[in-house]
Amino acid sequence: MAENTEEPSGGEEPTFAELFESYTPEMVQDLQVGDQITAKVIAIGADSVFVDAGSKVDGVVSREELLDDDGQLACSVGDPLDLYVVGADDSEIRLSRALSGAGNAALLEEAHAKAVPVEGRVSATCKGGFRVDVMGQSAFCPVSQMDVTYVETPEDYVGQTFAFLIVRFEENGRNIVLSRRSLIEKEQKEAQRAFLETLHVGDVVEGTVRRLMPYGAFVELVPGLEGMLHISEMSWSRVVEPRDVLTVGETLTVKVTDVEKAADGKRVRIALSAKALSGDPWERVSARLHEGDKVKGVVTRLAKFGAFVELLPGVEGLVHLSEMSYARRIHRAEEVVHPGQAVYVMIKSIDVQNRRVSLSIKDAEGDPWRDAPEKYSAGKVVMGSVEKKERFGLFVKLEPGVTGLMPKSKFDRFEDPAQAQKLKAGDRIAVTVEEIRPAERKLVLSPAASQDAGDWRPFAGDSAANVSDLGEKLRRALSHKK
Repeated sequence: MAENTEEPSGGEEPTFAELFESYTPEMVQDLQVGDQITAKVIAIGADSVFVDAGSKVDGVVSREELLDDDGQLACSVGDPLDLYVVGADDSEIRLSRALSGAGNAALLEEAHAKAVPVEGRVSATCKGGFRVDVMGQSAFCPVSQMDVTYVETPEDYVGQTFAFLIVRFEENGRNIVLSRRSLIEKEQKEAQRAFLETLHVGDVVEGTVRRLMPYGAFVELVPGLEGMLHISEMSWSRVVEPRDVLTVGETLTVKVTDVEKAADGKRVRIALSAKALSGDPWERVSARLHEGDKVKGVVTRLAKFGAFVELLPGVEGLVHLSEMSYARRIHRAEEVVHPGQAVYVMIKSIDVQNRRVSLSIKDAEGDPWRDAPEKYSAGKVVMGSVEKKERFGLFVKLEPGVTGLMPKSKFDRFEDPAQAQKLKAGDRIAVTVEEIRPAERKLVLSPAASQDAGDWRPFAGDSAANVSDLGEKLRRALSHKK
């Protein structure tokens, strides 16, 4: 007899017997509690996510299990999920990322043998770790196995539910030891592997600053995978201490400059740069700085030969010791400036190719000798202060940067010659300009007619000119008499 292969006509509904025959326990009998399967998401509901479990009965997993740290669903239709069978009957296959609920010692032993994650609730802290309730059984998790980072406050974990691996199952379930750390590390390695497969030099990525060291900062790109941001790559400006520009925990955008994998394939070194994202500031120097400009900058560091001043972020210039002051000879830069000080400088030269800028503080302040011929003409009486005494005479400062010499041969012009021997640095003294040589920056001085330091009024304003004229008349009369 030929086999009847015709389907029921469109007008006939299948009988209960036909439905029962087409829906047998064989659909799920191959799946056992504790089995791990890879299932593809086929539908997403309000409370559950449905997956293709490889049988006529769809698998279902709680939507809450698949939420990420931000509370968002971490999968979409078509995504594969690695899940564990926690229950199976003729109506559905219940799946989870870990075994949970009520169970028995045999089920936990099987989870231990197959390395199946189990769900446990931390009930209390104890010596060396935590007490955890797992499927109605009491288990122990060492504090070192609770997390991948140092557990500073164990109390924060009490009351929370996590997935664990059973690392020891003894005495028929009376001694169960758990590890959460091993699960986290496994998840991190998978995330790291996926990240590294798509990482290339030149990529711009976001990370979190985890550690600061004297030489740089470690930035976590994905959980457990860090890159090194060297101190020289933090900013175009000079960075002395990483903590001056970064803080632990802050989010940072960086550029990948190198990826180096170790020969054993287990380690990888990732070099990062933050300054590479803003471009080289020297490329804009020609448009923003010019020779002869008077600009404001900040002293960044001192050297034996001068001071470095930052004009733009990442662009420094050098003020040589010889360019620090017209007023006096500078032996050390700290005599004039200190790091962090804002100063005005004159740009003397710019060499973009060699990244050098020559600066001058004294030119920015102005040369006091520029107006000296008009201010200190021969015969004029002015007030000064003794700068220092030498065996050949006195150096008298008339203003910052302008100092004249009173030769010892002029001391006899004091009303009391012994007065010259009593003078000391800082004493005020009235002098007459005998000779001025601007090109050589030299002034020859002599004592003025009056040295009454307590009353300088005769030398002020027009009176000073009158005293000068009187001295000139006396010299002419003496010359005519001779």
